[in-house]
Order: sequence, then C-alpha cells, then structure tokens
Amino acid sequence: MNIPLLKPSPARLSGLVSELRAIEASGWFTNFGPVNTRFEEEAVARLFGGVGACLTVSNATLGLMIAIRHAIGDSQQGRRYALMPSFSFAAMAQAALWNGLTPLFCDIDENDWTQSERAEEDLLARYGAAVAVVVPYATFGNSIDLVRYDRLSKRHGIPVVVDAAASLGSHDRNGKGFGTGFAQPVVFSMHATKAFATLEGGLIYCADAAVIEQLRAMANCGFVEPRIASLPGLNAKLPEVSALLALAKLDELDSVIAHREAVAARYRANLNECAFQQLSGRRTAHTFMPLLLPERCAGRRPQIVKALSDRGIGVATYFSPHLAEHPYLEKACISGDLTVTEKIAERMLVLPVSDTITMDEVDEVSHALMAVSG
Repeated sequence: MNIPLLKPSPARLSGLVSELRAIEASGWFTNFGPVNTRFEEEAVARLFGGVGACLTVSNATLGLMIAIRHAIGDSQQGRRYALMPSFSFAAMAQAALWNGLTPLFCDIDENDWTQSERAEEDLLARYGAAVAVVVPYATFGNSIDLVRYDRLSKRHGIPVVVDAAASLGSHDRNGKGFGTGFAQPVVFSMHATKAFATLEGGLIYCADAAVIEQLRAMANCGFVEPRIASLPGLNAKLPEVSALLALAKLDELDSVIAHREAVAARYRANLNECAFQQLSGRRTAHTFMPLLLPERCAGRRPQIVKALSDRGIGVATYFSPHLAEHPYLEKACISGDLTVTEKIAERMLVLPVSDTITMDEVDEVSHALMAVSG
C-alpha cells in the first residue's frame, strides 16, 4: 500500500504547450502580465460572483506580510500585537513578526477549531489598546463568520486580515465563494498541496478594489508610479507561467472539490469513533482530512502514526505542536489561555485527501486506522 498524505495535482504544463509558447513569444514573463490579469479577472468573476477585486502574489506568506503592513499603516501609536490563533501554520506568525508585531496567541473553539469568539474578546479586553491587527484563520478551509469579524473590527477600531490559506474554492453558508463581499483582505494560498493547486502562489481578495490597488503597488516594491516607491513594499509578483497554471485550475476546480468533499464524507461515515471539525459553509476545499482520535488513543498517537506509516499510509498531526510550542515562536510571542488548543492538538491526526485518491483507498486508510488504534 502506498497512499501519500498529499499528492499535488497542479494543471499539467505538458498540456499547455501552446499557451507557454505564447508567453515566450510575448516576452512578458512577470510584472502583472496579460495572463495574470486574465486570471485575476476570472477569479473575481468565477470565485467571488463579480464582487470586489483580486491580486495575485508569489506566495500566501508574502500576501499576509503586505496585507498586515497595509492594515497597520505607518503610525501604530503603541499598537504592537497581532491577535491570532496558536492552532495554525507558522507563516501567519512569521508574517506578523516580519512587520514588527508580536503575535498574541488566542484559543480556539472546541467544535469548529477556529478562533474562539470568547477568547478573542477576553484578549481584546486585556490588550485592546495595544492590538494592531486581528488575523483569524479559516482553519482547514472552513468558512468562518466574516460578518462577526466586520462587527469586531468596527467595535474595537482594529483592522482584520483573514488567513484563508486552504479556503480558495470553499463556499460560505450562503453558497458564495468564501470572502465574497468582505471589505478587508482575505489571503488564499495556491500552493501545490492545496485543492486549488499551482506550483506556488497566493491570491488576495477584497471587496474594496482600492485596497487591492494599494496592495498591488506594495507587491511591486511600493511603486505607485513606475519605479517610484511611494509605499512600503517588496517583490511579491506572480510569474506568468504560474498564472497560467492558476487559470487552468479554475476550469477543473468544481470537480476537484466535489471529489474531495465525497472523500471527506466517506471518512466521516467510516470513522464514527473519531471526532470531526464542525463545518459552517456549503462547500469546503479539503486539503486533507483532519480528525480527533478517540480520547483513549491520544497518548498512543506516535505509535499510531508509525503503524500507519509502516503500512504505507501518509498521515500527519497538523497543527501539533501548535505555534506557541514552536521553539522560536515560544520566545518571540505571547499567549492567552490555550486550554482548548492544547486539548485539540494532542488528539489531532490528518488523513490523505487528493484529486486522485479512490474510495477504495479511503476505505483502506479508514480500516487501517481502526485496526492500529484498537
């Protein structure tokens, strides 16, 4: 048996030879070229119902960096914290640190594993005057409640940047592309391992087109006018070849996500002793299948992971250790109470999902997990 945890499936460059030759003939390989522009426009139309605007970036980490920098502005007036969950990927915390902010780690909800509203409010009551930005994470592609974050932002006067790394293609509870209509930046990944897979890349969405245009200048070294830096910036532009792969992925995205949702449903049906994330949207762009082992198995997780690996099954423990347990971040950041985070992290296991995994393979993984977990 050989069932990898992640099996990247970007569009095949070998099937795009004529388009690649057109890029070569144009001599336009980056700097927001025509292929990139076409992808941004089609992404708005097909993923966000024609509302708002999109900006491609060379990866989602750079997208978070410029979105956070735009949010906090030049005058922070003692605001030095970025409120975010500890149950997330390190890129979120690193993006805040690169902006001179200290991540302030927040607990999560025990059901949907996203940032806890109660924990947020507790930390804002304690640190509010010093919080520069709130960075919620749409955990594992789940559609968090952006209406709540709009209210939070207005009530506390604090900007929001949404880390939606795994959510490109997810639909909210209204059936709209996750992020649609939200007036602050939502940052998606197009990494090879995601459901929306390219080689590497990211996409920033915002309902406010003016915000996207400022972020575009920041992604091009702060150039508002050609070669004149008027804003803080760095080089985060997406090459034309990567934009071509993104365009091609758009055409197959609905079928990709339909398959992944069917895989997730099969796991849920097979593994009724495990606990699963409570999902809030109508569609989720599953990268892999996260679950909680039964409590009786939590202490045996390393042995379970090894036993599955020995059978040729790829599994992992995202996000365990959680961010506050990473050696560098433990020293560089501060934390609120993380009781639920620790409880979830110690039982977390993620199982294989891919564009090509079969239902027979899902059943094999499920049966193997039940056998080794006892």
